Amino acid sequence: MELCVALDLPSMEENLALVNKIQNYDVWLKVGLRSYIRDGEAFLKELKAINPDFKIFLDLKLYDIPNTMADAAESIMGLGVDMFNVHASAGKRAMKTVMQRLQKYEKRPIVLAVTALTSFSNEEFKEVYNEDIDKMADRFAKDAYASGLDGVVCSAFESASIKDQTASSFMTLTPGIRPFGEDAGDQKRVADIAFAKNANVDFIVVGRPIYRADDPAKVVEKILKELQN
Repeated sequence: MELCVALDLPSMEENLALVNKIQNYDVWLKVGLRSYIRDGEAFLKELKAINPDFKIFLDLKLYDIPNTMADAAESIMGLGVDMFNVHASAGKRAMKTVMQRLQKYEKRPIVLAVTALTSFSNEEFKEVYNEDIDKMADRFAKDAYASGLDGVVCSAFESASIKDQTASSFMTLTPGIRPFGEDAGDQKRVADIAFAKNANVDFIVVGRPIYRADDPAKVVEKILKELQN
């Protein structure tokens, strides 16, 4: 299991200050919608300048018509990131189009599909999708697997079922992780490290418990030790 640190602070300077504090650790960095819209490709270059070994997850959740998603995916290829994601609810044709477009590249990023946002409660999710989260997450995951993607973004609560219905090698990345039982904030479906381990999660995303800590590096170190146990 690998740690992905969410860079969700209000400014590029604050995000870079955080990254400088954890630059000696083997972690992924998640650059989300706000950070990328505000700071762009220059921010990605700054991160790599701090430590070229950092791996970057560009969390933009592409959702559009198939050709536009494939165009965007091809543009992402030029950014040098190591992982990005799309929305599974865009459909199998869109996901297949993205993967077909990327076939011509010798090396491509990991591509994941978002199943259900972890901010959804089951009731809220049903209002939109007319189905329970667990059933729909499984269905979206199977669509992503059939479309040739590498894995999905899901909650830790869906990870084990998704792997059972796809493959153990089909990756799961889980946001909403509160490593040691911290406050859930605006997330509805949160889990700790022990639960994520039991669910065979491949990547955990941790944000607030790290960047709100007095000593972020100490929290990262504690998490990494827990992942190795």
